[in-house]
Amino acid sequence: MPEELRKALERDPNAPVLGNPDGDVTLTEFFDYNCPFCRKMVDPIHRLISSDPGLRVVFREWPVFGADSEEAARASLAALDQGKYWQMHRALFSQRGMANLGTARRAAEQVGLDWTRLQRDMQADRIEQHITTSFRLADHMGLAGTPSFIAGDEGAFGQYSLDDLRGMVRRARQTLADG
Repeated sequence: MPEELRKALERDPNAPVLGNPDGDVTLTEFFDYNCPFCRKMVDPIHRLISSDPGLRVVFREWPVFGADSEEAARASLAALDQGKYWQMHRALFSQRGMANLGTARRAAEQVGLDWTRLQRDMQADRIEQHITTSFRLADHMGLAGTPSFIAGDEGAFGQYSLDDLRGMVRRARQTLADG
């Protein structure tokens, strides 16, 4: 993978990072809050982060299912400013029905976010840049849809088990060690 692409994928200052921010390997997930398979990946990703102290996970909000998905993505990204991205991320995926502005408001209230501030922050340039960059990266890499995962030089599309994800991370570490 060209270094410029890797930097955009793994080191975008507008992308949420969970796990070890200085981790030795990065797993990037492209997802949409209205993707049923992405919903099923929340727990395995959380367990992966919890079990691997050297892992850095970058979240790429990629609202491919339209305007409602974009509203949810904007709300989640705005939660960063209140220090509750992960809580908002999980709450959005736990809501019943389609993710949209209404479910984003319920999720925000559930995790204790200031809704008025969140709505204002949803319009920030950095959020627009994150979403635009997600679409550009996904297009450049030819991603098929959500969820998509990239670790090292390997990409995968679809729902994966915790063991599958661990395997991706292990192979990425091996590539780095060999490189």
